[in-house]
Amino acid sequence: MMTSTMPAAPSPTRSRVLVPLALITSVFALGLSAGVQAATPDSKQQPTPTVSSAALDPMLGQHDATALLEQMRTGQLSSQAITAAYLQRIALIDDAGVSLNAVIEINPNALQAAAAADKKRQSGSCGALCGLPILVKDNIDVAGMRNSAGSLALAQNRPTQNAQLVQHLLNADAVILGKTNLSEWANFRSQMSSSGWSSRGGQTKNPHVLDRTPCGSSSGSGAAIAATLAALSIGTETDGSIICPSAINGIVGIKPSRGLVSQAGIVPISKTQDTAGPMTRSVRDAAMLLQVMQGQSPQPLPQVDLAGLKFGLVRQAMGFHPAVDQLMEERAATLRSKGATVVDVQIPNYGSFGAAEYTILLYEFKAGLNSYLAQTAADVPIKSLAELIAYNQKNAPQLMPHFGQDILLASEAKGDLAEKDYLAALRAAKQKSDVRGITLVFKKHALDALLLPSNGPAWRVDWINGDHFGGGNSGIAAVSGYPSITLPMGQTGALPLGLTLVAQPKQDLRMAAMAAQMEAIFPAPPTPQYLSN
Repeated sequence: MMTSTMPAAPSPTRSRVLVPLALITSVFALGLSAGVQAATPDSKQQPTPTVSSAALDPMLGQHDATALLEQMRTGQLSSQAITAAYLQRIALIDDAGVSLNAVIEINPNALQAAAAADKKRQSGSCGALCGLPILVKDNIDVAGMRNSAGSLALAQNRPTQNAQLVQHLLNADAVILGKTNLSEWANFRSQMSSSGWSSRGGQTKNPHVLDRTPCGSSSGSGAAIAATLAALSIGTETDGSIICPSAINGIVGIKPSRGLVSQAGIVPISKTQDTAGPMTRSVRDAAMLLQVMQGQSPQPLPQVDLAGLKFGLVRQAMGFHPAVDQLMEERAATLRSKGATVVDVQIPNYGSFGAAEYTILLYEFKAGLNSYLAQTAADVPIKSLAELIAYNQKNAPQLMPHFGQDILLASEAKGDLAEKDYLAALRAAKQKSDVRGITLVFKKHALDALLLPSNGPAWRVDWINGDHFGGGNSGIAAVSGYPSITLPMGQTGALPLGLTLVAQPKQDLRMAAMAAQMEAIFPAPPTPQYLSN
């Protein structure tokens, strides 16, 4: 039987304090000079030290992680000062002020880890991410911290071992700053879900326009980097959960090639599609972080020149919003002006594999989640998908105040991974998305990468009707296992829009090199203004 003790649920919304960016900055500065410490939720209680305005500059000055590493190397800043500044910024912007709800938990040992990194740097033995504060999505195991997938049902899950990718971060002397909120169960609970909402963390907001979606499921990781709450962040994707929140929040995100990053220690959806990936402020940061996540020492991006590259513009992914179409045309023209070739392409079977993909996910979620839960500690009240469903139903007012669990029910109804329906869906998805789809396009046109819009404008958060996804297509890369990257390409009003590149398998760094060339000639992303609407 499940325990009858129900952890207290956070309010699904916080009061909407609509504060202009200039006022946030001035309040922040006053708080620092006066030593003010904003109140934080129980899961994030930690003394936040007063820091100087000089230490705050890396955040408010919009420096990326690579620049912070250089400033620490030259002695201009320390990891302790940077970490303290991020903690203060989280307290005053994420917890108080506009209450972004991007960070779900703070690492109580973050400042100690920063001090240790500073000491190692002085000895000349610090790793590739020496002292950089990083936020990790709350479905990835970090020893000693909770890993809840956003659900109160899993709020007591404290893994004793790090996910393999987290261990790689620690080996590189990164500072785990905390965990980020997400769409509960990585947006695999209900067709009526609201991206960025979880029963444990409440609703994450979009820092550009607060009543708009941050997209899911790596919503907290995307919003946190856009709002400069950490140097780097990690998200996870099954289909779109890195690409969409990165694009909608105006940052860079990489969905790696299938199998490039270990899935060990991540609350799963799909063994055939899941991957963790970097979500950062620049392409060079994303490439650096991706290599560390694999356990590698970061190497410079390969040399590429836009002149001579050939891109396939996927018009099947366009036509859903005039502003998006206009920007895609403008960016294609920019690439042509730099000597690149951009041709229109048609992907066979485009969009025809959705039913097979969904069947695969239903089967694999049940198998993977049952395996993960079976290994959790004795005080975790659920040990299977069936027990999760019953727990949610028993505690529906706290866990299901806005939408139900129809996807969980559909997954539980499936059998094991030996069933014919599952095996048939695997074959169909591969044939339609890969063998008879994306692979043919690359070969036919001798392409270096595909170009697609990442997203339409962020829609308003809607707890009654759920998400209103409009435009973009992450599925072609997600199902085929090809790598993809999104980078900012412009905006409509205050809302960022992204462009996605899809490259061939294991060409992740070359893809990032192409994106870096584009980043240098595309407009800079908008700075979050924390607008009310």
